[in-house]
Amino acid sequence: MNAIVTTRRGNPVAPNVSFIVDAVDPVAGPGEAVVRTEASALNHLDLWVARGLPGVDTVYPFIGGSDGCGIVESVGSGVDPAWIGQRVLLNAAVVQPHRSVPGSWPAGEDISMIGEHTPGANAARFKAPICNVLEVGDTDPIEAAAFGLTHLTAWRMLVTRARLQAGQTVLVPGIGGGVAMACLSIARHFGCTVIVTSRHRAKLDRALELGANHAILDDGSDWSKQVRAVTGRRGVDIVAESVGKSIHMACIKSLARGGTLVTCGCTTGADATTDLARLFWNQQSIIGSTMGSMDEFRAVVSLLRSGALRPVVDAVFAPSQAQAAFARLEAGDQCGKVVIDWRVG
Repeated sequence: MNAIVTTRRGNPVAPNVSFIVDAVDPVAGPGEAVVRTEASALNHLDLWVARGLPGVDTVYPFIGGSDGCGIVESVGSGVDPAWIGQRVLLNAAVVQPHRSVPGSWPAGEDISMIGEHTPGANAARFKAPICNVLEVGDTDPIEAAAFGLTHLTAWRMLVTRARLQAGQTVLVPGIGGGVAMACLSIARHFGCTVIVTSRHRAKLDRALELGANHAILDDGSDWSKQVRAVTGRRGVDIVAESVGKSIHMACIKSLARGGTLVTCGCTTGADATTDLARLFWNQQSIIGSTMGSMDEFRAVVSLLRSGALRPVVDAVFAPSQAQAAFARLEAGDQCGKVVIDWRVG
């Protein structure tokens, strides 16, 4: 079958990406389905996997991809054959109860990621446990693939972990990436005031078109002063970010008393310097968040199906253009999701 593979570990990633035509077709095991891929979408996770993740023994060439939408072609034992022919959307976080660790995600259970620990959706077919897919009917496959991982991640960050409430003020730094755009969409759905930052004026302009209330150009200075200015010096209730080290202090200084910083990543580094005195004096919280459960997935995907939420698609590529798709993601030029359309050559 056709597939997109990273041929070896390395940085930059794009030169190591290849489109191949002789990948081995997946076979559904017990409790699994094989899905004929209609669309898959790229995430920063694909870059991290290709660069090599500590503790993950990736064998190259590797098929990544943690976002996929397509038609169920076959099912393994224990799965209702009625699934065959249904369009489904993937939740790549597979619960591993046998690796249960008290206090880990979620409810004492560990997860394994399709596209990170096992082959993913960047291929003509992928397989997944049937309990990790949702039927999405006549939803556009491009939009569905662009929606899955980022909106699940953003939903868990904002709604589950930070306990987002209607009317709050939310700061989304680094607007343009998939999770940041999803955070903007969800916060606006809740009727929140949203402030965004970016190093790129075009991304700020796009965010304003999509409903952001305030846009701040990140020129490397302490933009927390501008955040406090547009909030009447109060600060924000929630910061939802995945940038990490380079902006951490500006995020902390942007929080209101009792505010919450929720993070799902650290693209610029994990070893951030914080201000403990500010945290305890203002009774603020820093919370981590990773992916989300199937219950959370159902909740957010229902908003896609109803039309209440839609993803922002930056660009769509054919599988044979995989190297260009990865190059766009790696350069940080995208505003929204980079999607692969497997219905074309």
